[in-house]
Amino acid sequence: MSQTQQSQQTQSVRHAGTTDPAGPASAQAEVYQFHPHGFDAPNYGTQEQVEVEGYDDATLARLRREAAQVAGRYPQARSALLPLLHLVQSYDGYVTTRGLELAAEFAQVSTAEAAGVATFYTQYKRHPNGRYLVGVCTNTLCAIMGGDQIWDELSEHLDVGHDETTEDGVITLERIECNAACDYAPVVMANWEFFDNMTPESAKVLVDDLRAGRPVRPTRGPDRLTTFTEMSRVLAGFTDGLADQGPSAGAPSLLGLGIAREQGWDQSATDGTTQESDEQAGTTERSGAGGEAHPGPGEKHSSAEAPAGGPASADEVPDAEPGTAADDAQKGNPQ
Repeated sequence: MSQTQQSQQTQSVRHAGTTDPAGPASAQAEVYQFHPHGFDAPNYGTQEQVEVEGYDDATLARLRREAAQVAGRYPQARSALLPLLHLVQSYDGYVTTRGLELAAEFAQVSTAEAAGVATFYTQYKRHPNGRYLVGVCTNTLCAIMGGDQIWDELSEHLDVGHDETTEDGVITLERIECNAACDYAPVVMANWEFFDNMTPESAKVLVDDLRAGRPVRPTRGPDRLTTFTEMSRVLAGFTDGLADQGPSAGAPSLLGLGIAREQGWDQSATDGTTQESDEQAGTTERSGAGGEAHPGPGEKHSSAEAPAGGPASADEVPDAEPGTAADDAQKGNPQ
């Protein structure tokens, strides 16, 4: 899954999962402890791993119960691998070796296969991650609107580079690609929630508030910013009750829709209104001279909608050029 869809995915999964806002609190206590060897390399799965002991009995029992619940949503167990990796990440703060082995077990794949997935997608961390993942979009539009400047100043302000974490373990900073929010450029995301129309100053205020423990509210979406482990739990399919909070779309995103409705281009106008206006203008023939054909309601809109094996009827077969092999074939003449 590309990073452009992560916030949308978080919102959709919030609607679909099992409500349990509390999450694995006992496991979270370990997550935010600073591990000095975990932040010295990009997230390519090659850096030194932090030694982690096995889960305690109570945590393991709960994790296995929830892993079975996740796997049970899919007709094939291996299809559950992605949410299972999010689940173990919600317990440990990153995909630990113990979590990787458990995810592989319930997905019925080898540990090597699970590791290949966990190291392919950057949303899975193979080293300790901060409490908040702050991503600065530096793709084309955000970059020219100030994203590059935000990145430079924020990196200097926090004294960390890409995929590195502050010494207090609170912020992991990332340079990320398009977040599908170009109408709000430049955009910064924190745990995949939107912070729109940012500046270097507002970005620094954001991370300072997060490090100080002050409440932070995204521009769109939920009323509060969840932690990295809470967000991972949502992506595993367990809702946090925040899906319907705040606006999901703002005025810039809806501007085109408003113009379309003002001009009568609304898709709901398929009840004959368009045909009546065409008749008044003397253009009831949809394929009239000099004009393109415009299918009506229920008619095919593209060749992709044609039945497999060719046209539905002989009337839809265009006449072949006289004297050609295709013409002979249509007339039934032997070659």
